[in-house]
Amino acid sequence: MKAIGVIPVRLKSTRLKQKALIDICGRPLIWHTWKRANKAKLLDKLIVATDEKKILEIVNGFGGQAVLARGNYRSGTDRVADVVKKEPAKIVVNIQGDEPLLRPSMIDRLVKCLSENPTVPMATLMHRIDSNQELNNPNTVKVVVDREGFALYFSRSPIPYPRGSFSRAYKHIGIYAYTKNFLLKFARMPHSSLEKRESLEQLRALENGYKIKVIETGYDTIGVDTEEDLERVKKVIKFL
Repeated sequence: MKAIGVIPVRLKSTRLKQKALIDICGRPLIWHTWKRANKAKLLDKLIVATDEKKILEIVNGFGGQAVLARGNYRSGTDRVADVVKKEPAKIVVNIQGDEPLLRPSMIDRLVKCLSENPTVPMATLMHRIDSNQELNNPNTVKVVVDREGFALYFSRSPIPYPRGSFSRAYKHIGIYAYTKNFLLKFARMPHSSLEKRESLEQLRALENGYKIKVIETGYDTIGVDTEEDLERVKKVIKFL
């Protein structure tokens, strides 16, 4: 098996109660994310990793594959790493469970990137920001890259600093692909200082000297963290 996708899902969520099960046009949020991820052509297997039997039963009920992954995990990434330990995949894609508008091609581009560049340990996505409102929103994570497309830094603050007129900036889309070996190593690393400061775990990789390839995509997503996000997603899905 070449590539495996894992969707880490917790039943409890901080802002939206039982977010994974919230109804969106007649289906739970997790179904929409799973359905889109399941259309990725380069994934050999897709698993929902959850801490609750209720979610496991719902996922199995609509034809997905789910496993119980209960532990004292620091993050969804730790849950993903635990689940894939015994899987024979070379590439692991961490797919956020609250991304019901993700495109299957996003996953395929990440898998292709690591397949074609075996020295790259980790890859993710970015989308161009087109408004000052989004640039200044701390819930929108920004990324700057070098000339070869490797991440220099991720931040909740506006980067690069918008001196004068609005400058080109990019939103980070939180879907990650890792080589399995690097993911297991990454999960064992202690939380880093910048990671704690920004509450962004990808900074752990940068602080430890590892490169992250960032691929630009023309597609945007809406991660469901608030009621406002939920209403925006519902409006989009109604027309799909």
